[in-house]
Amino acid sequence: MPGTNLTRDEAATRAALLDVTSYTIDLDLTTGEKTFGSTTTIEFTCREPGAETFADLVDATVREITLNGEPLDPATAYADSRIALPGLQAENVLVVRADCTYSHTGEGLHRFVDPVDDRVYLYSQFEVPDARRVYTTFEQPDLKAPFTFTVTAPAHWVVVSNSPTPEPRPLEGADSDKAVWEFEPTKPMSTYITAIVAGEYHAEHDVYRGKHGDIPLGHYCRQSLVEHMDTAALVETTKQSFEFFEEKFDFPYPFGKYDQLYVPEYNMGAMENAGCVTLRDEYLPRSRQPRSFYEFRTSVITHEMAHMWFGDLVTMKWWDDLWLNESFAEWACYWCEAEATEFTDAWTGFANARKQTGYRADQLPSTHPIAADNVDLHAVEVNFDMITYAKGASVLKQLVAWVGLDPFVAGLRQYFKDHAFGNATFDDLLAALERSSGRELGGWAQEWLQTAGVNTLRPAFALDEEGRYTSFSVEQSAHPDWPTLRRHRLGIGLYDRRDGALVRRDYLEIDVEGATTAVEQLVGVDQPDLLLLNDEDHAYAKIRLDERSLATVVGGLSELEDSLPRAIVWGAAWDMTRDGEMPATDWVRLVLANIGQETDAWGVTRIPASTALAVEFYSDPAGRPALKAEWETGLRELLLGAAEGSDHQLTFARAYAAAAHSDQAVADLRSLLDGSWEVAGLSVDQDLRWELVRNLARLGVFGDAEIDAELERDRTSSGKEKAAAARVAQPTAEAKAAGWAAIMDPATPNETSREMVLSIFRFGQADVIEPYLEKYLEAAGTAIDRLGFHKASVLLEHGFPKPLATQATVDRLDAWLADNDAPKAAQRYAGEARAEIVRALAAQERDARG
Repeated sequence: MPGTNLTRDEAATRAALLDVTSYTIDLDLTTGEKTFGSTTTIEFTCREPGAETFADLVDATVREITLNGEPLDPATAYADSRIALPGLQAENVLVVRADCTYSHTGEGLHRFVDPVDDRVYLYSQFEVPDARRVYTTFEQPDLKAPFTFTVTAPAHWVVVSNSPTPEPRPLEGADSDKAVWEFEPTKPMSTYITAIVAGEYHAEHDVYRGKHGDIPLGHYCRQSLVEHMDTAALVETTKQSFEFFEEKFDFPYPFGKYDQLYVPEYNMGAMENAGCVTLRDEYLPRSRQPRSFYEFRTSVITHEMAHMWFGDLVTMKWWDDLWLNESFAEWACYWCEAEATEFTDAWTGFANARKQTGYRADQLPSTHPIAADNVDLHAVEVNFDMITYAKGASVLKQLVAWVGLDPFVAGLRQYFKDHAFGNATFDDLLAALERSSGRELGGWAQEWLQTAGVNTLRPAFALDEEGRYTSFSVEQSAHPDWPTLRRHRLGIGLYDRRDGALVRRDYLEIDVEGATTAVEQLVGVDQPDLLLLNDEDHAYAKIRLDERSLATVVGGLSELEDSLPRAIVWGAAWDMTRDGEMPATDWVRLVLANIGQETDAWGVTRIPASTALAVEFYSDPAGRPALKAEWETGLRELLLGAAEGSDHQLTFARAYAAAAHSDQAVADLRSLLDGSWEVAGLSVDQDLRWELVRNLARLGVFGDAEIDAELERDRTSSGKEKAAAARVAQPTAEAKAAGWAAIMDPATPNETSREMVLSIFRFGQADVIEPYLEKYLEAAGTAIDRLGFHKASVLLEHGFPKPLATQATVDRLDAWLADNDAPKAAQRYAGEARAEIVRALAAQERDARG
């Protein structure tokens, strides 16, 4: 349906023609399980009377269209997801009455029935272009307007929207089991941040009392999760964030009330609907989670609140400036988290986890400038990636270091005041930052926002006989496909071993520019045991360790007392491993020697997961059995040596289950599951039980009978999803065939499909996976049309049979990429898979050399 793919040019033409005065939307959620009633009234003006344009509506049965009192025939006016609007007047009223379709893909208005108690829950998800699945729209961010929602629903339901929730008005007579919620008009906003959430939700309320007045707070979840909603902690984080952002941005919260709704089968982490934030209900854990889980949840809460200013109050004109929303909210959420919550070391977690996703994405063939050229909606959907989030936030962090935090914040404050409830471009923001900082930022924007790729920085030096630097420089290089050499604000730390600790002797900051930057300050200085480029983590760049520094950290990384320099070292060593400069075996041994003493929550949980990839993907195949045994044995020792009840213990238990392959490990997993082996302090709760079941299924020890027995213990939606993941993990052709069929079935719920995609293709199962290279390539041509964009993108990004990492696979991908008619998004994901395999083959070769 090309009509669903709005182009930037079409949007600009429509915005030049129209201004939207208001939307009035009546939704009837009582008409059945498949569809709901949607009546939209749009009042708008036209600058060129007599012109024509179109409105957007997707997957609907249109009953009636009236433009300025004149009926339009739906059979001719509604085609290709667009409603043709001819002969416009200076002032216009459009009324569209339609039946719209409930979604089971997490797009539009999603409908979920909880298997625990058969209660019904609805929620909307509209970003990027899916408000048009629920009501008639001008679906582009720069046509803002006030919205008035009226919702008819079962009388015992809860209904929440952007405006404060009114008292429902019962319908009389035969409809006595129904009620109507009549919401007040909203502030002017874009269609994609409007929201409707309805169903049998549980609600808890509080109030934030700030210097600008009271903000009512609501927290919602489905009834079966009430015992898991830790409302006090959620309210505390919310209040801390409000106090921080209102003071830092010097602009009162603009949307009156603030509800946070934890919803099922959610595709994203969360969504910044104005005053009506939706979040994954997996953030209400039913089992014990490590500190990194709660640190991440806090960053999600602060990220969405930052969006109330970045994106909701001031919105980009078109999706080219998507990064203005996401990169700024991402940077601001960690800023808030570190300054206002208990997670004061949030920037360390950012370096250990989030920033690494940016580095990875920026080295794929699909990398793109932060300020991407989003020519149409299809391009926007593909570019919602870690370039936009993680790299964008990293680059802003460096900009803050360059211009200073106070001038940076002053520019933001003026930007909010100048463009409140309107739309802006990056040029508007850049002008505000230039005025506040006194710096020319056009060159910075060009090299950082409008070019792609990540630079590599390495030390180059000479020493005299006493071990002093006689020369020192920082060398900068770039990938030939993305050759820009950028300016970097760079910290350099010099660390020496003293009494069993690595202590920073000296620190300096320099500006790196060009291929070589001399550092005269270090001439005559004694070489340290550890020289750390990018100390304090201001720069966004790959960092290399010199030979002496690498030798120091391999055996003594844990001697660094501060978690942030450790994170820089972890990142540098991991990147050297991925780039084939450090053998995977050395990385595994670095981890085993030091991870038990790591204190950063994200380091503890993320690094073992990376190491599992190094063992299975980056190691020499000939030496892999021995390395797998070393990794498995090392994890068992770490598990037994960890403090009782600690995050280390839980993480090592999960990692040990994932690494298990020996008879000893299989016996351990069985014994943990049946309770015959107890590790003091380790609670084998329901989520950990599923980890054990899935890995026993992966090994072929458990089959459908054992999985079904576990499902009887856990008849929740999460249990069904975990059971599906366990079934497809089995090393049999039958399990893979059944799993693939379910993944390709549009009727499979989106979260169940996601769990299966992430579980189906396991290392060590190449014999039963081999047919799925061709099945994947076949699916690349059809999945987006068949499954919808989100479900298809999960499959295409994460469902490539990566264990088939051979040159033959690369050759087949080359042939397919050279001649196919698949959508560009599918080609992108296939190209990324090829790049990952090429990287793995190079790393395997390096590991083989030792």
